[in-house]
Amino acid sequence: MVNQSQRLLDPAALAKLKGLRLRAERIVEGYVSGLHRSPYQGFSNEFAEHREYVPGDDLRYVDWRAYGKSDKVYVKQYEEETNLIGYLVLDISESMQYRSEASDGSGKGGGAPLSKLEYAQTAAAALAYLILHQQDAVGLATFDDQVRRLIRPSSAPSQLNSLLAVMEETSAVEKTSAGPIFHELAERLTRRGVVVVLSDLFDDPESLLAGLKHFRHRRHDVIVMHVIDPAELDFPFMHPTKFKGLEQLGELLVEPARLREAYQAEFGAFLDQVASGCRAQGADYVRLRTDQPMDAALTAFLARRQQRVR
Repeated sequence: MVNQSQRLLDPAALAKLKGLRLRAERIVEGYVSGLHRSPYQGFSNEFAEHREYVPGDDLRYVDWRAYGKSDKVYVKQYEEETNLIGYLVLDISESMQYRSEASDGSGKGGGAPLSKLEYAQTAAAALAYLILHQQDAVGLATFDDQVRRLIRPSSAPSQLNSLLAVMEETSAVEKTSAGPIFHELAERLTRRGVVVVLSDLFDDPESLLAGLKHFRHRRHDVIVMHVIDPAELDFPFMHPTKFKGLEQLGELLVEPARLREAYQAEFGAFLDQVASGCRAQGADYVRLRTDQPMDAALTAFLARRQQRVR
């Protein structure tokens, strides 16, 4: 018998929940123990550095003396606030809207309960919730063919609401341009942290791997969460099917049986190139199928990561 927690943590149930906050809380609570191991043996009130104020920061930490000298608002950061900075990099391009239905077109059974974008949003929300509950800082960048929104990292309690509001307003309409975006963000995210990319990575592999390498060059810890719909892996289509390009590629009516073997070979080669390229750079790579429970995927990944860093 499925218990209440398992039911609420299933993507099919999550798809019926409207609030990302609720999704995040239900996924994380009681399942995920941590994203990082603190580099410090304890906490300290020792001053570390200034950073620019962002909406939601605690006004108790505003340096009013610095404001009086420069007319710019800065907040003081202390040693315990510098344990971890999480940067969530969320792909909102048009291909992320894809959600497969049952292969017979009935919409009953099979397919995925969430689109790739909804699944990635849910994962990002869960990670943001987790990072903030560790009293660490988290920020968010959304992108398609350009950076659409960039929310600077903060550990303020109000940061979760800010991130969820941006996630929920996203509308995937453009092509993916991951490689150039990663180069741009590598220059803009100046403080070392953990960069978590959530994307279907539909871009030229050499370009996107070069962009990920730029993050590593800037000494960020990189985690790539490759979000894939089950139909993209299994190619379950049986009857003549019209395929619509989600990134301005038009439509094509084909006989799937004639394409299946060649398609799966090509897509498998793409997956292997991306996965091996990430690992060669020392970046974590995890594949997320949108028909599998989010809590299980995150728990398994974070458990492996914790085991490795001990």
